[in-house]
Formats: sequence, C-alpha cells, structure tokens
Amino acid sequence: MDSDSFEILGLDHVQLAIPRGTEAVAREFYAILGWPEVEKPANLKLKGGAWFTCGAHQIHVGVTDDFVAAKKGHPAIMVRGIVAYRKELERRGLKPRDEDPLPGATRFYLDDPFGNRLEFLEWHNHEK
Repeated sequence: MDSDSFEILGLDHVQLAIPRGTEAVAREFYAILGWPEVEKPANLKLKGGAWFTCGAHQIHVGVTDDFVAAKKGHPAIMVRGIVAYRKELERRGLKPRDEDPLPGATRFYLDDPFGNRLEFLEWHNHEK
C-alpha cells in the first residue's frame, strides 16, 4: 500500500466509561462474562481503567469523574452458541433481558454494574 492510500480495517476496541475507583467491580463483572483482562501499557496504567479481550477485539473501561452510563449506545458482541452463553451467564447470577426481536438473529441485553448497556447476538445465517 503506498503512502497516499488507505483502508479501513474495522474496530480495534470499544471504550465504556465507569466511575473512578470502580476497576475492581469491572474486573469481577468482565471475569463473569469470560473476558480475560489485557495488560495495559505502563504509561496508560496511571489513568486507571482496564482492558478486556472480547473475541478478536477488546472492550476498554475508562474511569471518569463525571460518569453517566451509556443506556442507549452500546457495543454489540457477536456470539456463537448464544443460548448456551446466556444460560451460563444466568447460572453465574447475571440477568440477561430480551428487548425487541431482530429478524435473523437471536440476541439479549445485559447491563454492566454501572448501567452501561451491552448487546449479545448471534446471526442465524452468520451474516448480516
């Protein structure tokens, strides 16, 4: 690729806000989801927050003093075996919920401990 061309490759990560000082709560929640924590670079550790692996991507949680939960905007996480995943989350004490159906997909929503909305979905034909 020459220096005058470019290509959009997709998302690297999505960042969600959490209240300052709640990283331990976030770590516990994302561990329940089965998402391993990623070591942050040393220079970014000073800012707080945490990074988690979500399939081929990452979810970053960043701390803020003026926290407001993302109740509408949200990441949508693709899952293979969504019915089994939902049952496992329920077994672990979480409370997934259904909202409006999405033709061609099975999905559910879950709020993190701070009120941020997360969507989990599996496309029936594995394509949008």
